[in-house]
Amino acid sequence: MRKLGSILIIIGVVFIGVFVYQYYDHWKAQDESLTEAQESVDKGKNKVKLTPDDFKVNANEAFAILEIPKLGKSLPVVEGTDPDSLKKGVGHLSESVLPGQGEQIVFSGHRDTVFREFGKIEIGDQYIVNTPYGSYTYEIRDTEIVSANDTTVIREMGEEVLVVTTCYPFRYIGDAPDRFITYAYPVGDK
Repeated sequence: MRKLGSILIIIGVVFIGVFVYQYYDHWKAQDESLTEAQESVDKGKNKVKLTPDDFKVNANEAFAILEIPKLGKSLPVVEGTDPDSLKKGVGHLSESVLPGQGEQIVFSGHRDTVFREFGKIEIGDQYIVNTPYGSYTYEIRDTEIVSANDTTVIREMGEEVLVVTTCYPFRYIGDAPDRFITYAYPVGDK
């Protein structure tokens, strides 16, 4: 019986160690991406005025900062929604446009890392996206919960809309069955 107890303790310590390492690894990657994104935004401010159409971004590059005032968060936005990109921060779906281009912009992130407190988000809250070519403010006007397999939220909308997605339910352990979607519309730009 003592051997079983010792084995269970060792297994528990290993699981805790793996969790701590993964959490630290995500935190470190996001911190490095936030620095990279801030440098990109600052570099854009010091250059000749860029337009959204002039700006080009490479895969896995941190290029913008998503501010969520309600949560007091400033998060790096990374090009791509593959696992490597999402490890570094909020992913920008490459097939969608960039802020200021007048169509659907899609950002995604993990509920247990960048969007840890996303359950507090409400209609009327704002997102601010700082890019090398300007800052864009969006107000959440609608939310919905869809199946994890539902890709109909990715579509042409005929107007600029920032769509932010994460897994749902927020406290679910494992691969969540649904997605929480917010639809935010421009309230002005600088």
